[in-house]
Amino acid sequence: MRKIIVSTFVTLDGVMEDPGGAEKSTYGGWSFPFWSDEAEKYKYNELFASDALLLGRKTYQAFAAAWPSMTDETGFANRMNSLPKYVVSTTLAEAEWNNSILIKKNVADEISKLKQQQGQDIIVHGSGELIQTLMKHNLIDEYRIIVHPIIVGGGKQIFREGTNRETLNLAETKTFGSGIVILVYRPENNHAS
Repeated sequence: MRKIIVSTFVTLDGVMEDPGGAEKSTYGGWSFPFWSDEAEKYKYNELFASDALLLGRKTYQAFAAAWPSMTDETGFANRMNSLPKYVVSTTLAEAEWNNSILIKKNVADEISKLKQQQGQDIIVHGSGELIQTLMKHNLIDEYRIIVHPIIVGGGKQIFREGTNRETLNLAETKTFGSGIVILVYRPENNHAS
């Protein structure tokens, strides 16, 4: 059985919005000053431990605009481009980035079916609205909260007002020289597994 892993960059004040500056927002581009070889290695290992991406529409569109033209010597870009991408959207007519599959309805049921398949982890990047849906249906197996040492003062947050109360168990921590701290949590009572 596969696990759904939410891996998201956040600020110290909990903002997940626009870490790389792709969206036109006041809060954009805050993650770049903290990127390091350690962070790159972590994200590389995470990507290669997964065999699918699960993305909301906005994150998908930002990734699809950037990744197809990227190349690198490590194979990261090739892996991003070749992995199956499950895109949750009620508004997209089609998803054209390599190996993209639209999920337009019965989201919880469709993602539950993906989890039942054999394979590696399914990674969720960004995708704030999708994360809310996954939390509501107890479909998240692990949260990897990648905390950056910056306060931006506003923006979309991963844990928003109205989010269901849930106890999480701390499974792992990592600290990078750039000040990034990775907090890995697993739901105490994951009913989806």
